[in-house]
Amino acid sequence: MNAVYRLTHELSQQLEKSRIAQYTELLFSPWRLIWLNVLTGAARGVGIALGFTFFAATIIYVLQVLGALNLPIIGDYIADIVRIVQHQLELKTY
Repeated sequence: MNAVYRLTHELSQQLEKSRIAQYTELLFSPWRLIWLNVLTGAARGVGIALGFTFFAATIIYVLQVLGALNLPIIGDYIADIVRIVQHQLELKTY
């Protein structure tokens, strides 16, 4: 009987650690679930936007520094990219 009690106690501890009760409570309140998903999505979107902004600003800063150094190979490469972008912009007719 002691082994059954110990096994049951371990099982209840594992269920408590997995927070299954809170999860089932959340499933029975759909408005709270929707609200949490909206907040999570908004936070993720803001995080992605901030991360991309920081990444793009860093890349632009590095390219500006490399352009200011006037290195022949890198300068020609950046000039080619600028020419390609300008050509693509001229081709677009909205």
